[in-house]
Amino acid sequence: MALHNEFGKLGEKIAAEYLITKGYTIREQNWSCGKVEIDVVAELHQRLVIVEVKTRSSDYVDPLDSIDKKKQHNLVRAANAYINYWDLDMEVQFDIITIVGTPTDYKLEHIPDAFYPPLKTY
Repeated sequence: MALHNEFGKLGEKIAAEYLITKGYTIREQNWSCGKVEIDVVAELHQRLVIVEVKTRSSDYVDPLDSIDKKKQHNLVRAANAYINYWDLDMEVQFDIITIVGTPTDYKLEHIPDAFYPPLKTY
């Protein structure tokens, strides 16, 4: 596995451990259904929290720039698949966690309610 992929997996573990310290309950890590994937699925105050984790070795490019409308759409599709799979009736919150640095020296930023699912008209 490439070094950046290993750091990405470590970043997801770091993010889950951080969320636990903030009172979140971790339901799943790396949950996938077909082509959609969720890094961390958690619960907090009876809300389902879908967490996207972005890990970078430098802040040369802002990790938040990779959470564009297409990525948001894919996260909403993944959340919908998860809700349908488990037949859940919960409010959903989309959080982003960025981790920038090295495996031993990093800065973590947590953005709760980072975005709301876009409305789609037909």
